[in-house]
Amino acid sequence: MKHQSFQNGPVPSAVTPFTAPTVIGAGAWGTALAASLAEDGTAVKIWGRSAAVVDDITNNNRNSAFTGEAPLPPSLSGCYEMADALRGADVVLLVVPSGAIRAVARDMRPHLAPGTPIAVCAKGIEPETGLLMTQVVEEELSSHPVGCVSGPTFAKETVLHHPTAATVAFAFSPAERLDPARSVAARLAVSLSSQHFRAYISDDLVGVEIGGAVKNVIALACGMLTGAGFGDNTRAALITRGLDEMKALALALGGRRETLTGLSGLGDLTLTCNSPTSRNMSLGLQLGQGIAREDCFEGRPVVVEGEANTLSITDLARALGIEMPICEFVRAILHDGADLGQAFAALWARPIEAEPLAMDVAFAHPATDQDIATLAERIS
Repeated sequence: MKHQSFQNGPVPSAVTPFTAPTVIGAGAWGTALAASLAEDGTAVKIWGRSAAVVDDITNNNRNSAFTGEAPLPPSLSGCYEMADALRGADVVLLVVPSGAIRAVARDMRPHLAPGTPIAVCAKGIEPETGLLMTQVVEEELSSHPVGCVSGPTFAKETVLHHPTAATVAFAFSPAERLDPARSVAARLAVSLSSQHFRAYISDDLVGVEIGGAVKNVIALACGMLTGAGFGDNTRAALITRGLDEMKALALALGGRRETLTGLSGLGDLTLTCNSPTSRNMSLGLQLGQGIAREDCFEGRPVVVEGEANTLSITDLARALGIEMPICEFVRAILHDGADLGQAFAALWARPIEAEPLAMDVAFAHPATDQDIATLAERIS
């Protein structure tokens, strides 16, 4: 019999899934999650702003605008009105861009049944307040359990039934720790899981959310240097040291470092930093190739979450006294007008440090000013 370290006993044999889930947000990832929830025939409602998208989901069992011609389960139906979408919902997945989270959560408030759990599926840190997305929702919906879903997931692959895994994180009450099968996290994980989708459970919301937010910024850095002509060595270094920055910020906020080696940390970081399917990686690639920001994505107004979150993440790190040099490098390029070559050369010539935290040492890098200038010229 399998055992888990969460409690001294066997894994529960049965968990009661949610029976009336609602997804708020009919973009690509919202549609993918709604499809996963509806995979077993569960009636799932999805709310969207676009009448064309909602009609396409309800009438044609597809979301052509965001997930192409991939068929969606017939038990998935679209809603135009927030009240209709939330009526009778026993769990809600909030899947809108991070910049819209607060406003949409506020719009949801009058239509939610008391105590309905909310799973936030946006990744980022709110500007000015420095709050994680779950903390933003908790401010607006204080009487509801709030958690998150995060992991290495591209929506179109999920809809096409490529095996996909993600983490469901909620705080556990004392009763839920004694009987994890009753927890919101377990019930939502089982609701999402199918032969194609595998959900894992966590109680470390901070660690899970920091992984989802910071990985976008590291992906921008990887894209920039890949676009500038560098290869796997450079990208591997940025991913690995970027992971360390994620761990440092999570630990400072009360998260657990080991969470960042899981799906929502290393898993999501690896996916996002290695594929132009990621809008963050793609934007970085274009900037690294010398394309002006306004001309990226062929001039289309594509929202790139890491672009705005670079500011909120580095602002928070500065306030906490946490060094995040890769994130600061990205900020310098995107928001401070720095030259890519000069900024990266300065990053690369930082003092030599130890990797183990216990070794608190640093030595001057031997690179000369000419060496740094030469590296900068290779990129520029």
